[in-house]
Amino acid sequence: MFALVVRFDLKDEDAAVGFDRLTAETLPGIQDLEPGTLVYATHRVEGEPLARVFYEVYRDRAAFDEHERQPHTLRALAEREQYLSGVRVEFLEPMGMKGVAS
Repeated sequence: MFALVVRFDLKDEDAAVGFDRLTAETLPGIQDLEPGTLVYATHRVEGEPLARVFYEVYRDRAAFDEHERQPHTLRALAEREQYLSGVRVEFLEPMGMKGVAS
């Protein structure tokens, strides 16, 4: 299993609207075309209207690499920059879990 958490800080309210729209447009491709993507959960951060957190779990590193090559992902990666004031990526090492097959 391969997992990561990404925090996006958005420039302003208009950027948040655009980022959320881009995310909504990207999700169907992830859901329909990526069997190796086990969890792709997007979140607003309570009390921080300009922050988003994504939690992503892939079958393995190869599934993550495949996700990164998909046209819908490439579009999202290119277009999201206009909305961001910061991004933080943390790659995770699983220690124990419930609900996700390893």
